[in-house]
Amino acid sequence: MPGGPALVDDETLAYYTGRPASTIRRWRAEGRIAQYGSGRGKVLYDAHEFVAAERDEWTGEVLKVGGIPELMDLQSRAA
Repeated sequence: MPGGPALVDDETLAYYTGRPASTIRRWRAEGRIAQYGSGRGKVLYDAHEFVAAERDEWTGEVLKVGGIPELMDLQSRAA
């Protein structure tokens, strides 16, 4: 990944993926994603490890949610 990790908090990552921040925190608790730092409000995530949501360019509405690559693979196989 060029330039190293892009560390962001759970709220920013939630917007990036189009998923709730609680889902990001659940993935962390389940061990699905890596975290950087520890403690309340000090946990960061590498945005390069996630798939971005597809959004409407005019409204910003989520057209297709993003997430973690393993989850996106499962969803594409089910479709």
